[in-house]
Amino acid sequence: MGIRRNREEEPKEKMLDVDASMQGTLIFKDPVNLRINGKFEGKLETKGNLTIGEHAVVSADINSEHIIVAGRVNGNIISQKTIKLIAPACVVGDIRTPTLSIGEGAVFEGYCNMLPEDKISRNPAETLTIEEVAKYLEVEKNVVLEWADTGRLPAVKDGLKWRFEKSKIEDWLSSEKIK
Repeated sequence: MGIRRNREEEPKEKMLDVDASMQGTLIFKDPVNLRINGKFEGKLETKGNLTIGEHAVVSADINSEHIIVAGRVNGNIISQKTIKLIAPACVVGDIRTPTLSIGEGAVFEGYCNMLPEDKISRNPAETLTIEEVAKYLEVEKNVVLEWADTGRLPAVKDGLKWRFEKSKIEDWLSSEKIK
């Protein structure tokens, strides 16, 4: 005579699948495992894991901890931990992450900044483009470029592009260095 035991199964990690076509801003403040399989346009911010499925088409700026891309992404990607591009991924946009893996058959077109985890900004709004700085300071774009080139304006050059931290621009403004 055998004894039957009710074995409790370990809870499986839950995955939130998005198969629909969506537009807008999607923000998860608590850790989540999110997989996009359809179309998404807008802005994605998650804590946890984000997977862009093989048939997904995403036009968005993305910010997450761990990101796997197998589909198409048009937008900038920021990850605090890792980004993996696996075939047939196609990413057009800039990437910021401490760890990047690009598998054979995956395509990446853009700039990549690989910085330590503590240097990766969780909030992409903390960095500004040349156009955004010009608008913020109410000056022409060429003035911003000149100030950045001469070191008058706090900026970091990443390859061919300038990167501006909003907090440093605000400090610069408050110290009245714009005069």
